[in-house]
Amino acid sequence: QVQLVESGGGLVQPGGSLRLSCAASGSILYINAMGWYRQGPGKDRELVAAITGGGSTVYADSVKGRFTISKDNAKNTVYLQMNTLKPEDTAVYYCNTNYKQSWYEGYREVWGQGTLVTVSS
Repeated sequence: QVQLVESGGGLVQPGGSLRLSCAASGSILYINAMGWYRQGPGKDRELVAAITGGGSTVYADSVKGRFTISKDNAKNTVYLQMNTLKPEDTAVYYCNTNYKQSWYEGYREVWGQGTLVTVSS
């Protein structure tokens, strides 16, 4: 059973920074991509940033220039450095990964439990 454990959420003032971490544990042969999504109050879940096994990244327009996604392959961990936070960044942030447990099967997907980020003065 593969699990994702997120950490790093909390309360921060506008303009502040937070760093989220997400560690994947369990039987993983290969990770295709890891990403961060968020769901704000009354909103749909949206992609924030993602990073592929090869290191390519994609960001939502609303966070470009402020957020940076990175990964540590040895630890199967992905990070989201969030700078210049705004009240509209307030949301539950979820980690997601697509992975394989063997070369003979397709990709599987798993979600973390979510971590709350609140940006408020």
